[in-house]
Amino acid sequence: MLKRILVTGGAGFLGSHLCERLVVDGHDVICLDNFFTSQKSNVVHLLDRPNFELVRHDITLPMFLEVDEIYNLACPAAPGHYQYNPIKTLKTSVVGSINVLGMAKRCRAKVLQASTSEVYGDPEVHPQPETYRGAVNTLGPRACYDEGKRAAETLFMDYHRMNRVNVRIARIFNTYGPRMHPFDGRVISNFIRQALAEEPITIFGDGTQTRSFCYRDDLVEGLIRMMNAPDDFIGPVNLGNPGEFSMLELAQLVIELTGSRSPLVYRPLPADDPAQRQPDITLARARLAWEPTVPLRDGLALTIAWFRAIDLAHYRPPTPNY
Repeated sequence: MLKRILVTGGAGFLGSHLCERLVVDGHDVICLDNFFTSQKSNVVHLLDRPNFELVRHDITLPMFLEVDEIYNLACPAAPGHYQYNPIKTLKTSVVGSINVLGMAKRCRAKVLQASTSEVYGDPEVHPQPETYRGAVNTLGPRACYDEGKRAAETLFMDYHRMNRVNVRIARIFNTYGPRMHPFDGRVISNFIRQALAEEPITIFGDGTQTRSFCYRDDLVEGLIRMMNAPDDFIGPVNLGNPGEFSMLELAQLVIELTGSRSPLVYRPLPADDPAQRQPDITLARARLAWEPTVPLRDGLALTIAWFRAIDLAHYRPPTPNY
């Protein structure tokens, strides 16, 4: 069925791929973005499509649209970006969610919140199931993002309970792929950019901390399946790849795939940086029949090929902290 779908943060890394998939599927897609950390080049190839519309707007301000579904992906996600203006980050999650939910209530639209594995903080349970309530430092430099996303989940549940808004909550774990901003400060983009330039690869801490990396196509499929799930399944649900890799293993794999001679350099671990991060996707497998299909080696090869093809001169660090 043809639907009119709003994607907030639609010009970002994940948002642009989601918009692309929804446009190809034939839906009428509105991409809304303020371009704080995203860029028009991510969606320029969609501008001539009759079922795609690009709107510059900040979701901390009210919006009035008529839509059937909303994917709320608007929020800086890389630490350097969300720590650049932490108050704005918190407002994006909280005030932005209130605006999105208010519109969903008025339109009777289904709305999905792109939450995050960061709601688990530095986890004391491994791997992390959706029932784990997390260990977040409310006073730390990452709290603007972590607590903002946790508050957004609360708002989604309260609008569901009080106003019967049809909501979905997806907790996204580390995702990567082509169209990552080269200067977003995330580990995969940092490692690839440094390796291709034959620069030292920066490892924070001793390199034993772990992450799980999901390729962008797998994640987009998971979001769409969650949106289309039966109304009795609102989540939260973990979406991520359960394969777990240390930072040292990731650096060595990037060096191998790029053929780089970059040395490794070690720097102090940032405050509140989680030691482990791995999703338990039992629920996603059971309720969405979803699990990742792209191995890290294959996804990294595709991402490296994209990094080789772009001109870094056309990109700049979106904020001073990258």
